[in-house]
Amino acid sequence: MITAVDYRPPKWLRNPHLQSVLSSSDLRRRRGQRRLQALGAVSDEHIFDGGDGVRLQGWHTRVPGADARGLALLLHGWEGSAESSYMRMAAASLLEAGYEVVRLNFRDHGDTHHLNEELFHSNRIGEVVNAAADIAARFLERGDPRRPFVAAGYSLGGNFALRLALRAPQAGIPLLRVAAVCPVLDPLETLVGMENGLPLYHWYFQRKWRRSLRRKRELFPQRHDFGDKDLDRNMRELTRWMVERYTEFGTLENYFDGYSIAGDRLAGLRVPAHILMAQDDPVIPFAHFREWQLPATATLEVAGWGGHCGFLENAAGDGYSERWIAQRLAPP
Repeated sequence: MITAVDYRPPKWLRNPHLQSVLSSSDLRRRRGQRRLQALGAVSDEHIFDGGDGVRLQGWHTRVPGADARGLALLLHGWEGSAESSYMRMAAASLLEAGYEVVRLNFRDHGDTHHLNEELFHSNRIGEVVNAAADIAARFLERGDPRRPFVAAGYSLGGNFALRLALRAPQAGIPLLRVAAVCPVLDPLETLVGMENGLPLYHWYFQRKWRRSLRRKRELFPQRHDFGDKDLDRNMRELTRWMVERYTEFGTLENYFDGYSIAGDRLAGLRVPAHILMAQDDPVIPFAHFREWQLPATATLEVAGWGGHCGFLENAAGDGYSERWIAQRLAPP
């Protein structure tokens, strides 16, 4: 079985910013699509029940004629989607490992802004838990040990995957294990890291979020009647505006604390979890992982390189992280 120390990219790929940028490039997205096509994979759209009328879109991907040995749920990062490059690449690796896959779009991600009137925010874990329960009910024979249910996520999706694992037993979801790549640990420190780091990341996420908010305004103008001036804020102040106007958290600090998994917040984790992190991640400060209090059910692996959700191995765009996910989640 491969481990984080086995990841040794060529020297020209050891720059964390190059890793981070190339990982979400069109080149790699097309590479993922070609891998899926080569497998003969078929994807069908489904709308899953998030509870309280919430609808979440997902794509169920399978290889016709194959006897799938399990079901894997994949969760993307903030302002990513089910069609992000890492989602396609991970789906291909999981299909090769014997799984069928559901790539779930969070609220307001991908082309799904029309499905729900209220805005996405990172504390909406309840609807993802409900959707996961719906997914398991649709595609699994309850209690069938031959077809385990597993989940994996990248960045914010990794944070969601770990929170899903924390809640799964009480929700009656037969989640066997999870994997998280570069999960958001402490949201406030992640924001500080972006503010003090290379401006590219702050600009990238701010641009995509503003575009998402404008789309929401176009679809639901009576509910979202904010002006362009409201959106002309930096990431911290735009988040504060969103929290105060659209959530019950009241303050930015309460909002960030609501989805933090730092410290001992995963102490009650019963579902086995595998976590992959890069020491040179330019978005999520690795220093905070040193103080993370993980239970015995969770294992943290640290690679020397990889950037943020990169872990690329060659110029073709193949990645270590999708192979790592497939091995950590593969049926025994």
